[in-house]
Amino acid sequence: MCGRYAIFSGPERLAERFGAAVDAGYETYNAAPSQSLPVLCDDDPARFRRLQWGFVPAWADDASPGPINARAETLAEKPMFADARRCVVPCDGFYEWRDGQPYYFSHPADRPFAMAGVWATYEPTTRQVGLGEFGDAGPCRDADPVHSFAIVTRGASGVVADYHHRESVVLDEPDEWLAGGDVTGENPDFDVRPVSTAVNDPANDRPALIERA
Repeated sequence: MCGRYAIFSGPERLAERFGAAVDAGYETYNAAPSQSLPVLCDDDPARFRRLQWGFVPAWADDASPGPINARAETLAEKPMFADARRCVVPCDGFYEWRDGQPYYFSHPADRPFAMAGVWATYEPTTRQVGLGEFGDAGPCRDADPVHSFAIVTRGASGVVADYHHRESVVLDEPDEWLAGGDVTGENPDFDVRPVSTAVNDPANDRPALIERA
């Protein structure tokens, strides 16, 4: 599965890799669920947008973040993702844990890569703006929509299988995924190294997190 990853390549490098523009300020060595992270959506593949990691379907009762992963094998069957759209999640590397020890996985070509994702927009009807002295609700107005995503996973292969039974789906051709194509093939033979347990805390975010422990 994918429960923590890093995306620190700058806007120029992402533009070169994906042919899409992105505003700076997204960089993180410890991307965690509920954070707002850059995603390339199928309705505008020329520009990355910031989406919440934690899928919220359009029909949800509230905007609480939901699943962070979606199984490729059952994606078309699950009501949660019935109306989901496709997206691409850029990544420089991801973390997996074995026996309490975190490991960092990076592309053998030392470049950012694309993970398959799904996204949706949840639009609350109204929200209260302000409370009176005795707790009376203030006036209501349209609430902000919540754009969210989940990373698509499948059974692990190659080196990842030694650390976890699931892995994110890495895309050779991101455009094909956005256009509705199937996912085939195996993921790259990732480079892997043990890293500091400091990554366990999402509040820690620094380059040293991906250094060999």
